[in-house]
Formats: sequence, C-alpha cells, structure tokens
Amino acid sequence: MAVDRSYAVGNDAERARLKAFVTRVSDADLARAMPAGWTVAAVLGHVAFWDQRILTLLDAWERGAAPTSIHEEEVDWVNDAGKPLLLAVPPRKAAELTIAIAEEVDRRVAALPDDLVARNAAAGSPLSLFRGPHRKDHLDDIERILRR
Repeated sequence: MAVDRSYAVGNDAERARLKAFVTRVSDADLARAMPAGWTVAAVLGHVAFWDQRILTLLDAWERGAAPTSIHEEEVDWVNDAGKPLLLAVPPRKAAELTIAIAEEVDRRVAALPDDLVARNAAAGSPLSLFRGPHRKDHLDDIERILRR
C-alpha cells in the first residue's frame, strides 16, 4: 500500500519561499518588530525550533523511542519560554539557521521509509511531516508586517 507523501511537495514549496525571502530581505527587515514582542528573525527562529523538534523526535524514533504528540495547551508556554533565546540570536544568523534546519528536516522526512510514514499516520501523526503549513502561516504574517 502506498503511503501519502504529499507533504514533501508543500514542504519544498514553502522552503523555497523561505529561502527566497531570507535572500532578499535586509538585516533591518529581519530586526523589525512583530506582534507580542517578537521580531521577524525571532519568528523565523521559532519556525526553525519547531522544525528542529521534528529532527530530534525522528532521531529518537529511529533509536526505538516512539514520539509523543505535543498537547495544544503546551505550545504557548513552549513558544514563550523560547522567545528570549530567539530574540538574542543575531537576526541574520537566525534566518540562515532557519533555512539550514528546514533543508535538513525536509530531506529527512522526504526520505523516511514507507513503514515509518505509515506508523506515524497510524499513531495520529505525532511527527508533523507537513512542515510547509507552519512556514507558510508565519511567512504570510511576516510579509504582511513588512508591507506596512
């Protein structure tokens, strides 16, 4: 039985969009304020953090530890806890790191064996292989702010 790998197309498209965005924006754009005390670069760092989470969980799963889903009520405090660290990263470095992590996670999830993709789906998708939608949502928000 074939597994659904449609996530790879969306991931590739939003990673390309992310890379194009980071290439064209200035350091001043990356330092620009976003709502709730974030900056453009810190929001990109946030995207990188959640992509890195998938890489960490994949490593654990490949060693035999099945991943667990994050509970929705935990997301806000995790994001808030990481915000000061993300704001401390130099903006250009945060943007470059976001691309590097996106490239790695997309490569890894695209290359997953069918049985792992199927087991993830059967477990309720504790590993969100669809990385593109998260990137899209934040890039849309960032571009709206920069157009003002």
